[in-house]
Amino acid sequence: MIEIRGLSKSFKGRVVLEDINANFHQGKTNMVIGGSGTGKSVLLKCMIGILAPETGEVLYDGRDFLTAHSDVVKEIRREMGVLFQGGALFDSKTVLENVRFPLDTLTSQTIEEKNARAILCLQRVGLEAAAHQMPSDISGGMKKRVGIARAIVMNPKYLFCDEPNSGLDPLTAVKIDLLIQEITKEFNMTTIVISHDMNSVMRMGEYIMFLKDGEKLWDGSNQNLLKTDVPALQEFLSTKLT
Repeated sequence: MIEIRGLSKSFKGRVVLEDINANFHQGKTNMVIGGSGTGKSVLLKCMIGILAPETGEVLYDGRDFLTAHSDVVKEIRREMGVLFQGGALFDSKTVLENVRFPLDTLTSQTIEEKNARAILCLQRVGLEAAAHQMPSDISGGMKKRVGIARAIVMNPKYLFCDEPNSGLDPLTAVKIDLLIQEITKEFNMTTIVISHDMNSVMRMGEYIMFLKDGEKLWDGSNQNLLKTDVPALQEFLSTKLT
């Protein structure tokens, strides 16, 4: 489980996140939704250590990532997998080398062990045949799957996905959603997905948090989302579901 307690972040006096509290559950697909500029990506960056909030706690199974000793911080980082928007693959590396990269930088395994693990993860996302291709030779949907393989290569406890369906056609988007759901259950991870795609939200949002102007205004499951009586969320849904 990941717990957020009283998290706030500002840029040059402008509040981007204000007193955010949430529990993201293990083995479930947790989603953060909201319009552009509402603080979704800033929250993710605070959670994985790219940005430092002014106040608050980010607890990984009880360990405060923001104040922990450097050894504990390194341990938590090794337990994270991140799927960046666009895939963020290295153009100069093969698909296999891209997936293997976290093992190259964070482990002392032999090259044979690292390759075997990378191939296993590529098999899991159905791309073992593309192992020796370059990113420029594969489709956008395949790049996202390579990104997922790289994100799970360290067998993470926590998976972060930033707009995983951005730029994908509807059919490929469904495949990526199902893959994220499947590996979340398979590895019993705490998965957090930043998204504006309401089809994805309705398809896999077991826990959803809605942000508006840096504040958390609602949370619940996709089964309760359309029953909301929160005006800002109703307005948001009306623009996304029409």
